[in-house]
Formats: sequence, structure tokens, C-alpha cells
Amino acid sequence: MWPTGDKTRELLLGVRDGDDDAVNRLIERHRDAVLRMVQMRLDHKIRRRVDVSDVVQDVMIDAHRRLQDYIANPVMPFHLWLRHIAKDRIIDAHRRHRGSQKRSVDREQALAVPGANDHSTMNLAAHLCDGELTPAAAATQREMAKRVADAVSELGDQDAEIIIMRHYEQLTNQEVAQALGLSEPAASMRYLRAVRRLREMLTGGDGAEE
Repeated sequence: MWPTGDKTRELLLGVRDGDDDAVNRLIERHRDAVLRMVQMRLDHKIRRRVDVSDVVQDVMIDAHRRLQDYIANPVMPFHLWLRHIAKDRIIDAHRRHRGSQKRSVDREQALAVPGANDHSTMNLAAHLCDGELTPAAAATQREMAKRVADAVSELGDQDAEIIIMRHYEQLTNQEVAQALGLSEPAASMRYLRAVRRLREMLTGGDGAEE
């Protein structure tokens, strides 16, 4: 989902050296990934009043304005920094249009998990399939992907969030740990628990908390 790091690093060096064109190319390079993230996380009810593209544009403008601060102190990879700005803008939209307290974006709304035809959902379905579930045909594969998308939507907030981050945002365990403020072992354990609960939902297990 997020652009590869090598080109991003090259553009960041250009920004540091005063290349105005590098600034624009860097921001535009990440627009589609930000769009996908906002689409997954912006409440459907709020979308009736706030266009996804407007939120994305706010993110891009904010990133452009703060870019020199990031260049001076790059405390995290650029895409995680941009993702953090996007989450703040999503929370702001929820707060303005729902009149609620600022809370974690995870609890502001149910994540809009992409449907069964989404490439990420198909990959997640394949990841979860074992001998009992292995699809034998394309139709069965699509059916499994739909079940996976439905199951992710029904997971608890923390479980759904980390599944989304790993399989839809395609963040590494290290990046997830950094984004959530966890140690890497803790992030890995949370992910493994979420996968187990998701698999239990698909196979009819009870998915009980430990």
C-alpha cells in the first residue's frame, strides 16, 4: 500500500537540498496510500457530509506545511509520519461532525474493510487458509475472501486494527510497533492473537479471550 522506501529517501534528500519539485513529487507519491487509508477509516455516516478527497487534501496540505520540521527531525519513517497526520485529520473530522470527545480512531468507527475482490483481502484469505479451508476454485476463493472481510469487520477494535495495519496497510511488525507505541515482541504477540481469533471465527471456534 505505501510506496517503497528507496525512492522516498531520494526525494527526501532532494527536499533537504531545496528542490521544490521533490517536495511536490514526494507528497503526490503518497497520495493514493493516504486515500486508501482514509477510505478505510472515515465513518460512512460522516462521508455524507465530508468528502474523502477533502480529508486527503487536508492531509497533503498539512504534510507540506510541516515537511521541513520532519526533515530536521525524522523521528520515524516518512510514511508513518504521514499516516500519523492522516489519523489526526480523521479524528478531527469525527469530532467535528459527531460532536464527540477526541478518542482513539480505533473506537471512533468500525473500519471499512475492503470487499472480497480487494487484492489485500484475497491475500489475507490465502494466509488464513489451512488444509481444511484451502480454496479449490476461484469461486470458492472469492467466497472465502468475503467471509474473511466479514469476519475482520466483526473483530474487536484492537484485533481489527492490527489486521488492517499488517494486511491492508502492509506495514511491517516493526512499523506497527512504532505506530502503536509497542515493543516489537508485543506487537507480534498482538498480531498473532488477532490472527488466531480471526481463524477461530472462520472455523467455528469460540475465539474466547485468554
